[in-house]
Amino acid sequence: MALTRREMLAGLGAGLALAGPVWSGTTLGAMRIDTLSDGNLALPGDFIFGPMPQQALTPILRKYDLDRDSLTPGCNLTLLRDDERTVLFDAGAGPDFQPSAGKLQAAFDALGLSPDDITHVVGTHGHPDHIWGLLDDFGDPLFAEATHLIGATELDYWLDDTTVDTIGPARQAFAVGAKRRLEALGDRITTFTDGAEILPGVLAHASFGHTPGHMSFELRSGTDAMMVVGDAIGNHHVAFERPSWPSGSDQDVDTAAATRLRLLDRLSTEQMRLIGFHLPGGLGRAEAHGDGYVFLPEAT
Repeated sequence: MALTRREMLAGLGAGLALAGPVWSGTTLGAMRIDTLSDGNLALPGDFIFGPMPQQALTPILRKYDLDRDSLTPGCNLTLLRDDERTVLFDAGAGPDFQPSAGKLQAAFDALGLSPDDITHVVGTHGHPDHIWGLLDDFGDPLFAEATHLIGATELDYWLDDTTVDTIGPARQAFAVGAKRRLEALGDRITTFTDGAEILPGVLAHASFGHTPGHMSFELRSGTDAMMVVGDAIGNHHVAFERPSWPSGSDQDVDTAAATRLRLLDRLSTEQMRLIGFHLPGGLGRAEAHGDGYVFLPEAT
């Protein structure tokens, strides 16, 4: 399928037109799936683009109307509801990371929910925009009634006392913040490993690389499924166009690139919908396009 630049931007515009505290909603069997805005990040371009081949990067930046020096990716949390559960995938940034993020309460208000309504909080990984919202302004667990689930490898990494010394100066605050929040949750946390059905209809898939224990989640009802990919596919532009390129946002760039390629191949081949934490509107599909892929947002 050949997509023109006009068609691609029109598709992204359909997703962006949904801007608000609740981006989009869909159903999967008896499950209601919504993507909730937690605001956006403000990042220097080098955080993602730094290690990439700069000459080859330029036409992609132009194609997607991107600023090389700064990025403001949105943050999309996934909410799953059925008759028995209200499951939140990731907890957002909370009040202590960036002023443009930590806006989850507006989405809860729009849906008539409170943090006490959440029965399960499932973490993809331990970066600040994903777990710093686990605690309230007083340092207590925000989702007081919830069971918290995170991959065993990921939990071990952030609780390891040596991580702060090995993660690198640019991410030391990430390590300190993650350790404090995960320790505060203590025995509220349940861990799992690759392939586990962590809840009925929710299957964990190892998608290591962005962090050492990053997890994605296949939501399935019968033959219909979608994938919550977290930051395993971290943006709608270079991650799709050139998934094999190293990204500065990934802690293990080679493993992360292999993970992206594997996920995109499966998602496009099976035409499985995906929800990405930093994808416009969150919900969409991956389609093979030339030497890479394209993100097609799903307007709902």
